[in-house]
Amino acid sequence: MRGRTLSAGIALAVFAGMTVPLAAQPATASPPTATTVTRPIAASAAALAAPDISITNVQAHLTQFNAIATSNGGNRRAGSAGYTASLNYVKTRLQSAGYTVSEQYCSSCRYPSNNLIAEWPGGPADQVVMFGAHLDGVSAGPGINDNATGSSTLLENALVLAAQNPTVTKRVRFAWWTDEEQGLNGSRFYVNSLSATQRGYIKGYYNFDMVGSTNGGYFINRVTSTTAAPLKAYWDSLGLQPEENVEGQGRSDDYYFQQAGIPTSGYAAGASARKTSAQAAKWGGTANSAYDPCYHRSCDTTANVSATVLNRAADGVAYALWQLAVGGGTPTCTGGQVVANGGFESGSTPWTASSGVITNASGQPARTGSYKAWLNGFGTTRTESLSQSVTLPAGCSTYTLSFWLHIDTAETTSSTAYDRLTVQAGSTTLATYSNLNAATGYVQRSLNVGAFAGQTVTLRFTGTEDSSLQTTFVIDDVTLQAS
Repeated sequence: MRGRTLSAGIALAVFAGMTVPLAAQPATASPPTATTVTRPIAASAAALAAPDISITNVQAHLTQFNAIATSNGGNRRAGSAGYTASLNYVKTRLQSAGYTVSEQYCSSCRYPSNNLIAEWPGGPADQVVMFGAHLDGVSAGPGINDNATGSSTLLENALVLAAQNPTVTKRVRFAWWTDEEQGLNGSRFYVNSLSATQRGYIKGYYNFDMVGSTNGGYFINRVTSTTAAPLKAYWDSLGLQPEENVEGQGRSDDYYFQQAGIPTSGYAAGASARKTSAQAAKWGGTANSAYDPCYHRSCDTTANVSATVLNRAADGVAYALWQLAVGGGTPTCTGGQVVANGGFESGSTPWTASSGVITNASGQPARTGSYKAWLNGFGTTRTESLSQSVTLPAGCSTYTLSFWLHIDTAETTSSTAYDRLTVQAGSTTLATYSNLNAATGYVQRSLNVGAFAGQTVTLRFTGTEDSSLQTTFVIDDVTLQAS
């Protein structure tokens, strides 16, 4: 981000438990084996499901940019060898993926060099959604948070779009700008090169500048605007309570698009401004410290990036892109129950479970009906699992995962978790229970899983037991309701 401001123009409630009489799982139960059952996915939901952007892949791009800077005098300043190598890295990946890629020479830039523009084929040419980030850094360092994070986020989103190749309802255009740090010169040159008609084709420009700050916040440009709605919807689904990007106003490449009458928005995680106490309470981090302690310094390396903040930005870009250009706008909530056979009364389908987990054995009662999922209770080292692939429809207001859990244990400690039940959606751990949470009877557990709206994920329960003193985890009446 440019340094000088321009003038105007599934954690669940945990219950302390008590030790109760035990009904251990029969010792004769056969060893766990998995039976895989695949649940059909509705075509309409699959078409709208935004992909989960791999943070590992985004970080790999950061590593490449850092190596480029190291090999070229320690920086990627516009017009330098480091900038040219950065542009070539992005360009080569995009061309291999099938993009129409062009370079635009910015003759009026302080350091004359090229913008990079990539367009995905398909969609009406007069209905463009555009995503941009500046590719250059300052001369003081490799410029990884500022702004390899934005550049890498867009590159990986572009590659995923190409790999999935969905039918698009709008033309998708990506841009990597030069000479931003010297006065937003690359993006200004591009906007000035467009005719009035061409500017009118761009229905929204989305800018991503510094989206991985280590003490970062969650900021959105023009947060209350219609253009910002899909970006905000995704972060709202994570409970992040994003704020207006006050620090970044007029300081990044959305400025000249906005001045030209093009609707704009974008994500940012903050630069040299300091996090307030209220923001630290809401988002974590350190109050009264800069969002990015290495802003425009030599320490702005791959070590100067929060993977959590960056991952949330990358996935938010994908969500917005899919809503704007794949789903054809904000989808209508289809609602309803997402989990099938949540009471386990219809056999194992479509669950995947370790052998014997879905059972009507009398040692532990079901909450309703005759069947339940009974994990562990052997008193020996053992891991058992229960899972189902689910598709959460996009466009709903609430997404609530609910299940009833009964925990018995022979453990006598009140301080050590020996045996555990982990609840996950995809690779995200939503909740962990243990022998410390034993309680009489079933307790209902509920949580918001709106972060996975529009996605297909595997809902998984995994029970692990150590070598002695059993703990039993019994699950029944699982629901995931979208409305």
